[in-house]
Amino acid sequence: MLDWLDGWSFIHKQTTVLVQKTRGHPYLVYWLSQRRQTESQHLQPRSCYIRHMDSAKWLMTEVLYLSSYTDTLPITALPETGLITGYIATRNILRKGKAKKQSMPEKVCTFQGQCYHKLKRSCLRRGALFQDPFFPPSAESLFYKRTPPPGLTWKRPRELCKDPRLFVDGISTRDLHQGSLGNCWMVAATSCLAAESSLWKKVIPDHAEQEWHPKRPDLYAGIFHFRFWRLGQWTDVVVDDRLPVSEEGTLLFCRSATPREFWSALLEKAYAKLNGCYEALEGGNTAEALVDFTGGVSEPLSLNQEELIIHADQRKMLFQTLAHAHSHKALITCSIRPAEGEQVESVLGCGLIKGHAYGVTAVRKLRMSETLHVMCNAARLYMVRMRNPWGTADWTGAWSLGSPQWQQLSRREREKMGLIVRDVGEFWMEFEDFCRYFTDMVVCRLAEKSFLWPQTHWREVCCHGAWTYASGIPLPSSSSCRLSIKNQKPSAGLQWSNQRPAQRRDKKEQRLSERKKEGPIQGEKQKKKERAEVKPKQMKGGRERVNKQGGVEMRWERQLDRRSRCGGCINHRDTFLHNPQFIFELVGDGAEVLISLQQEDRRMKRREGRGENLPIGFEVLRVEVNRVCRVQCLCEQAASSVYMDSRSVTLRVTLGPGRYVILPTTFQPGATGRFLLRFFSHSHVRLRELKEERPAPSVWQCCIPEPSAVTTVHLLKASVLSHPKQTAPDVYAVIRCEEDSVRTRIFQKDGSPEFNTKAIFYSRNPKSKISIELWRRGLLLDSFLGGARLQTGGNEQGQNRVIDLQGGQSRGCVFVEISSSQCLTDL
Repeated sequence: MLDWLDGWSFIHKQTTVLVQKTRGHPYLVYWLSQRRQTESQHLQPRSCYIRHMDSAKWLMTEVLYLSSYTDTLPITALPETGLITGYIATRNILRKGKAKKQSMPEKVCTFQGQCYHKLKRSCLRRGALFQDPFFPPSAESLFYKRTPPPGLTWKRPRELCKDPRLFVDGISTRDLHQGSLGNCWMVAATSCLAAESSLWKKVIPDHAEQEWHPKRPDLYAGIFHFRFWRLGQWTDVVVDDRLPVSEEGTLLFCRSATPREFWSALLEKAYAKLNGCYEALEGGNTAEALVDFTGGVSEPLSLNQEELIIHADQRKMLFQTLAHAHSHKALITCSIRPAEGEQVESVLGCGLIKGHAYGVTAVRKLRMSETLHVMCNAARLYMVRMRNPWGTADWTGAWSLGSPQWQQLSRREREKMGLIVRDVGEFWMEFEDFCRYFTDMVVCRLAEKSFLWPQTHWREVCCHGAWTYASGIPLPSSSSCRLSIKNQKPSAGLQWSNQRPAQRRDKKEQRLSERKKEGPIQGEKQKKKERAEVKPKQMKGGRERVNKQGGVEMRWERQLDRRSRCGGCINHRDTFLHNPQFIFELVGDGAEVLISLQQEDRRMKRREGRGENLPIGFEVLRVEVNRVCRVQCLCEQAASSVYMDSRSVTLRVTLGPGRYVILPTTFQPGATGRFLLRFFSHSHVRLRELKEERPAPSVWQCCIPEPSAVTTVHLLKASVLSHPKQTAPDVYAVIRCEEDSVRTRIFQKDGSPEFNTKAIFYSRNPKSKISIELWRRGLLLDSFLGGARLQTGGNEQGQNRVIDLQGGQSRGCVFVEISSSQCLTDL
């Protein structure tokens, strides 16, 4: 929509455009006003919209730059010649209508430096079909371990059928059949994507322009492009149309039910190119594909089958959660976790397949007719519609096709109730049966950035970061950086994790070891206690010896210092705080937040044997309300994620008001890589990285001395602020040290308020006293209840004190905890 006009803040009204033929092609040529001629010299090819006078539709066109004063746009829906008056509008301005929520423009980067529009123009100019040099039709593009099947060839769509199309009768979930590649996780996510037009149009941009034009074969260049969301930005991937074909003459991998439709095969090829090759797509997590296709945040959920079956109220709450998510266009997939030692993709008696990803395409609460009320003995029916990406309806239980429940209703009655089966592979089942069989679910919530933001939507802020070594420290070998993942086989199916909140360090380690029983983490299970109580000397200068599966013995030199940012999880207390730290603050009564940590994708490195994800997670610490520099010692743990070797880890938690620090970590110290930290809340929250070890020097540092001591004050509570027969006052506290002060929120009618407020002060005089003042809020003036003064020592750690209030109206006391040090980087 005229991206190149964003920022000009104008609409060029009543622009007269001339439609004429150039070399047999219909083109639309328009002139900018005289004062815009200078800017028009720098225009780049973009998409725009032209609105006809007698049509309410916006026609998408493609801007092709010709000269300094004109832009040429190929148009198929316009007459071949004549004058047309229309409107040219910028992306974020609407003409003749009520204001609607407008999506903010998102940055798109090219993959491997390939620009689709430049390459296509070059091919059309030369009259040749595009051949991708970065993803050639060879065995390397197919597999990195296996050998291609005999008789395999690469063919273009026109060699497979006479009239190929990108889409036939639009896009639908029935267009997807998995093929011979073990990528059901990706096909299931694509199936969810196909159900929502606003989503697949982001992944398949300019879909009308990319479509075949039977009457104009000379406009076809054999090139397509697709977009995927990676580490915070959309990546545009260009591919040619050569596809792998089996000896029987059919597409080897993903294909459509309609032989002349190719969008699914081309999308799979672009995704394979992004990940290195087709084989790299075998074994994965549906949550990863959903994030790649939408830019949303995936929240894995582990279903407690026993609790859900027994307790109807919990089942109802889960159904309401699913219905609410689905109504907000969230993408939902589910699966059945195979038991230990059980074969993946084994078939249950009810027809469902273990270790296989299904998509949820509808969630319905239905009122029962008299006939069904007698049959089901329920006033309402809670139903979900599922889809198998293989295109087969597996379910044979209640409400399956051919079941007594299904047969007792006519087609008209089913349509009236909303029980519609749209595509091949779809089936309905009761939600109680859903909870009885399925064990894992992924909900991908969309975080749309818009100018008019409803309060019911999530607001997103994100920060990029990296786990790195300090400069000057020799990097460990690549194998030692992957102590927890080397010698593990790629997963043959879905990757499972128990998504319960972490409570203790040993629990986290136990969960992680249970997930990868074939890997070296299992070998470390017996050393759990030793690692949790590592001595500082061993962490800083010693060597750690780890016995690997298969007799491989690795050594890792621990040379981390304060400058390094790869300190490992909280098990390693000596280095845990040597991780990146991100601070945010919640005001008011606190809020529910969603935190997602995503590491860079490593599938492309599978060919080199380095394609497994790092086990990652994060901790949330509650810190002082005035902290502005990095945390130097462990403090209150507000929340904790699980640790798992997934590409992303997500945690939903409700936090009270205050200031918090997030520490994204790898499980083991020394592992390096890039990551993206995403933070979602319903209010505006600022998220930033803490980089400084101590506060920045004052602009008056030449006149005043530098700080020489640091003190943290934890005001726990106050008691007996009023007589039992009197009304309790509205109280707040002020903590002062030299010129700095911190004020708590107001506690209404509370004679013994629980302040639970932390503050940190950097004092220039080590003998400076800290004062705590308690005030009663009044209508006009606040009255002083009493105060306490603290004399800090040279070095104190967690000293608890009870101090009586003096000099005011109250004779109560305050409870505080104090730590102080003359080293500014100790607290």
